[in-house]
Amino acid sequence: MKPPPSSCLLLGAPLALLVVVFVLPSLRPPQLGSDGPGALCGRRAATNVAAVAPPQEPEPELSLLIGILTMPSRRERRDIVRMAYALQPPAARARVDVRFVFCNVTDPVDAALAAVEARRHGDILVLNCAENMNDGKTHAYLSSVPRLFASDPYDYVMKADDDTYLRVAALVEELRGKPRADLYLGRGFPVCDDPAPFMHGMGYVVSWDVAEWVSGNEDILRNNDTRGHEDRLLGKWLNAGGRGKNRYNIKPRMYDVHWDVDNFWPDTVAVHRLKDNRRWAAVFRYFNVTAGITPSNLYHLPLSTHTSSVSTWRLCPLAVFLPENIYRCTSK
Repeated sequence: MKPPPSSCLLLGAPLALLVVVFVLPSLRPPQLGSDGPGALCGRRAATNVAAVAPPQEPEPELSLLIGILTMPSRRERRDIVRMAYALQPPAARARVDVRFVFCNVTDPVDAALAAVEARRHGDILVLNCAENMNDGKTHAYLSSVPRLFASDPYDYVMKADDDTYLRVAALVEELRGKPRADLYLGRGFPVCDDPAPFMHGMGYVVSWDVAEWVSGNEDILRNNDTRGHEDRLLGKWLNAGGRGKNRYNIKPRMYDVHWDVDNFWPDTVAVHRLKDNRRWAAVFRYFNVTAGITPSNLYHLPLSTHTSSVSTWRLCPLAVFLPENIYRCTSK
C-alpha cells in the first residue's frame, strides 16, 4: 500500500500552478510596442464596449493671417503684443495666425535674438528686403504671402502695425459675413468726396485673391510705385486695377487713442498709436485683460477691473505658444 501524499505535496501543487499562471509571464522581457500594464484589461474592455471616438473639432468657417510689421530691435514691444494676443478669447470657428514681419536682419545681435524668438515662438517672418517703413515693405509682405503659404492659403490677409491693439474675435465677427473675394476692409481715410479711397495703415484686411493680385502685378515694381505712405499706395494700386471693390470702412471701431487714453469703446476692433507702455497698460485695464489673474501671495498688484460691457478675457489654450500653432486660438 502506497503511503499517502504528504501535506507539503498537496499544498505545493496549487502554489506551482499559481507560479506558472501569474509569476512566469511577468518575468518575460517587455515587448516594444506593447500596451504596457493594463493592456489585457483594455483589450478585454474593447471586445465588450464600443470604442468612443474623441470629439472632432469643427472646421473653421474662415481663416485670417495677421502680419504685424515691426523691426528686429523692438523685442519689448513684441513681448507685449504677444501677451495681448495670447490672452485674448478664441475667435469662434476661425483659424487666426499671427506673424511678426521683418525685412532682412543684418545686425548680428538682432539676428541671434530673433533666432531665439523664432525657435521659442515660431511667429517670425523675415522678408527679402531692406528694413524700411514706406519703401516697399508692405508690398514685399503682401507679395510674399501667396507664395509662402500657397499650400495652406488663408481667406484673408491683414497688415497691422506693432502699435495697434487688435481685438481678434471682434474682427473675425466683422469678417464672418463678408465676401471671401475682392475684399478691402479697414478704417477708411476720406479724401475730398471719397470716404475711403484707402484704408488707414494701423491695420487693414484684404482677401487672399487681392494679395495674389498684388503679388502678380509687375507694373507696381516696373513703375517703382512702392515708395511713399504704404497705406495710400495700396489704395492707389487697388483703385487703378479695379480691385478691392468689396470695400468696408468700419470706422469708428478702429481709431487712434487720445493722449489722455480716455476714448476707448466697448465694441472696439483696433486701437492705434500705442507708442509706450503707459498706453498699453491703459488698454489692458480697459479691456479687462488683468481681470482673471489668480490671487497669490507671490505678488501684490493694484489691479483694477473696468466695468463696461466688455467681457472678461481668458487664456487661450497652452498650445498657442507652440511654434506649429503660432498664436492660433480656435473654439466651437
